[in-house]
Amino acid sequence: MAVTALQSPEGERGVKREAGQSVDAKRLAVLADRLGIACTPDQLAQIGDAIPDLLNDIDATFAHWSDAVTQAPANAGRSHSAPLPEEDPYNAWATLCHIEGASTGPLAGKTVAVKDNIQVAGLPMQNGSVELEGYIAEADAEVVCRVLDAGGTIVGKARCENYCLSGGSHTGYGGPVRNPHDPERTTGGSSSGCAALVASGAVDMAIGGDQGGSVRIPASFCGVVGLKPTWGRIPYAGAMAMEPFIDHLGPITRNVADNRLFFSVLAGDKAMRDAPLAGMEGLRLGVLEEGFGQPNADAAVERAVRECLAALGRTGISVAPVSVPQHRHASPIWTAIGLDGMRRILLDGEGAGDSATGGWPLGVTRHLHAQRAEHGVRASLRTLQFFLAAQLVHEERGGAPYAFSRQAAERLRSCYDDVLNSVDVLAMPTTPHAAARLPGDTSLAASNFAASSMAANTVAFNLTHHPALSVPCGSVAGLPVGLMLVGRHGEEDTLYRVAAAVEAS
Repeated sequence: MAVTALQSPEGERGVKREAGQSVDAKRLAVLADRLGIACTPDQLAQIGDAIPDLLNDIDATFAHWSDAVTQAPANAGRSHSAPLPEEDPYNAWATLCHIEGASTGPLAGKTVAVKDNIQVAGLPMQNGSVELEGYIAEADAEVVCRVLDAGGTIVGKARCENYCLSGGSHTGYGGPVRNPHDPERTTGGSSSGCAALVASGAVDMAIGGDQGGSVRIPASFCGVVGLKPTWGRIPYAGAMAMEPFIDHLGPITRNVADNRLFFSVLAGDKAMRDAPLAGMEGLRLGVLEEGFGQPNADAAVERAVRECLAALGRTGISVAPVSVPQHRHASPIWTAIGLDGMRRILLDGEGAGDSATGGWPLGVTRHLHAQRAEHGVRASLRTLQFFLAAQLVHEERGGAPYAFSRQAAERLRSCYDDVLNSVDVLAMPTTPHAAARLPGDTSLAASNFAASSMAANTVAFNLTHHPALSVPCGSVAGLPVGLMLVGRHGEEDTLYRVAAAVEAS
């Protein structure tokens, strides 16, 4: 007798299977063939008799734990609204709200935007995707709790790119996010709305996400300060994952002091918050030569960065060239690791991340499962390319590219660590060029170029987990230029010391 499959998310408790029931042998044979499992008919029959006990365990989980796990979204009564055109000149808001935190605290009086891949209970979360339209977050992400406990006021969710898979601001569901310095230009991505809102003065601070440069790229293009911290210093629980090895959340602000303050709150680092920022005395700055002359580099942007570094040298700080040849070979490592994460989490896992200690997106997974059962997978052409490539690599090569690239990432990390034994901070352009015009061409080739032309320097440090900060250091033709500072693991405050000097100059 054939066994009914587990029910849909709306009826997950399932049906108790009686003794003697078994899974249909023909169905098992199809599954075995698809997975390359060789079984005799007798073996398939035995497996078919045994599997119902495993499926009953899953049903028992739903039956016993449903009331504890499945509950109405916390703070579901929080009000939110779509922005009016006059409230959103750069198409940067996903939704507006007003959630006040504690009456006192280090963020009292500060307004905060939250990237729309981070859960704020009772508010929509779309992660730049039509597939998540209608989803309401069940709980506050850990970083949201920390903002509210510190007295901050959350005033909305900021638009982001389609599943965060773009360094440009043209792929998100709802249209492009425009740069406050020139609305015809990109803000950078994927934290596109965050940077536009901070740069335009709509909010004081924003929580962005960074898998390959997605805090630092828009910070550079919009002329604000953005930090990708050491991996794990800011909790990722409650944010939608791409690949846990490269997933980071980070602060975006208009000035260095606010960024340091915001980081200390998000990281739970009270010692940093209470300590004054030290000066530049004794610091050694290494100018990473491979960070210059990257593909798509603009000579004027590189000149502005070098002039800034020369000015720092005139203040007495040690500034000298350093070399890490492997810096030029980081991007392919990211591709192999990122693709495998997209397959496991965004495709197979329907949004459920792995290696996380909390904040599992149960509602996201249920929502995506229902949407894909009805409509199939819907995404930007750029995202669909990644999904198909990820599945193709997995079917042809299995897990070897991911495992190999994780080891390569460790070797890359040691290359930077070796140089950081002789200098305190590495410096280079955040992006090789300033903000480009938003693409008018809808082809995949145009979208890919507009999404990746700026990321050559940023992706490496998602792989190696070093803290990396973008600070404005000048302008070219009225567009901001960002300087990227990279430090030893856990030494964000050293980056802030240098960034404060750049800002002061």
